[in-house]
Amino acid sequence: MTVDSALKDATDKMDKAISVLKDELAGIRTGRATPALLSRIVVDYYGTQVPIQQLASFSVPEPRTLVITPYDRNAIAAMEKAILSSDVRRKDLVKLVHHRGEEGRVAVRNIRRHSKEELEGLEREGGISQDDLVRSEKELQKVTDKHVAEIDEVVAHKDRELKEI
Repeated sequence: MTVDSALKDATDKMDKAISVLKDELAGIRTGRATPALLSRIVVDYYGTQVPIQQLASFSVPEPRTLVITPYDRNAIAAMEKAILSSDVRRKDLVKLVHHRGEEGRVAVRNIRRHSKEELEGLEREGGISQDDLVRSEKELQKVTDKHVAEIDEVVAHKDRELKEI
């Protein structure tokens, strides 16, 4: 094994770790809009806590659109406030995305650690000099930093997507 092949192997494995993360995040989405999304929402309707289903009718004209038609137009402001303040499911999904992102970072760091051990083994066996080891470890760190930054970018994008209203 040479320094170049060790670095290429590490890069390939890190690319695969990012690919796995992207696949996992693709499966996390807010999904199709259904009236069930609002099942736990209660509205302060003239001082009384009332389930939103009792105050409006619902329809789903498109997969990402939920139309709420209130029976009493005076309740619109209270209904809007209740809906906007109840981001429970969305917050859980955001936590999951950040957790998966951390798992991806850990995978990349584990690949770096394994590759560093391989490079140190090469140096011990006399395959490369001390200077080559230091140079290759710096290069390995650059590759790792690049992949961690890419993971951060993927997680931030998914985070923005989930928080989009």
